Amino acid sequence: MISILLATYNWPQALKLCLESLATQTDHHFEIIIADDGSTESTKQVIDTFRASHPISITHLWQEDQGFRKTKILNQAIASAKGDYLIFLDGDCIVQPDFVARHRDLAQEGYLVTGSRVLLNEKLTQELLTWITWDFKRFSSNLISERFSGGINKCLPLMIKFGNGGWRDYQKFVWRRIKGCNMACWKEDAQAIDGFDEAMTGWGHEDADFVFRLQRHHVKRKSGSWATEVLHLFHKIHDQSNAAENARRVREKILAKAI
Repeated sequence: MISILLATYNWPQALKLCLESLATQTDHHFEIIIADDGSTESTKQVIDTFRASHPISITHLWQEDQGFRKTKILNQAIASAKGDYLIFLDGDCIVQPDFVARHRDLAQEGYLVTGSRVLLNEKLTQELLTWITWDFKRFSSNLISERFSGGINKCLPLMIKFGNGGWRDYQKFVWRRIKGCNMACWKEDAQAIDGFDEAMTGWGHEDADFVFRLQRHHVKRKSGSWATEVLHLFHKIHDQSNAAENARRVREKILAKAI
């Protein structure tokens, strides 16, 4: 089984769309574990409402809000996962109907997958948040016009899909295109490296650190682009005051491996 580890923090309107998009999957063999980094009661209400009307197994893990501690709550989610394959997703992202199916097709022993995202602008994001329920067919009917108007930053990966193949494989660690909002690995591999580095607090680079340590553990990386794209809702930039320190920690590990 697949476990979707869904990180969220105080944006219930976006989380509602994300959950609704997961409810439309063509592949139904997954559970959802919500890794909640201290959201208020309104997020719990969204989750409870969704749980009451959908058969998907959903677990809500919550920790007290003591600043950005995504690494800690994600490690709890990894430990709680019943699936042997983990897909990491953020609550400000909406998925396509074949998202789980595409990730399952790319899953391969000894590999991790790093997907990509389509960025939505503020205007389109606000429009989607007013929808009564998520409707991918309605959204995709305007892809080309939204691309030309700047509503989305790309549309072809939503229209053209490619299967698995050696061309997806990375030959070495590269920092580019690692998005914690869309990546996947085997649970046993995540546990073998003790999950995310909980010393990395605040926004930034905990995903790159996780991928680097998986690759150091001899897990190969493949690209999930042109298959697993998520729609990333517009939001203001997070507090990045810890980003430089987190980046320094990752570079330190990379240099230590090179010596």
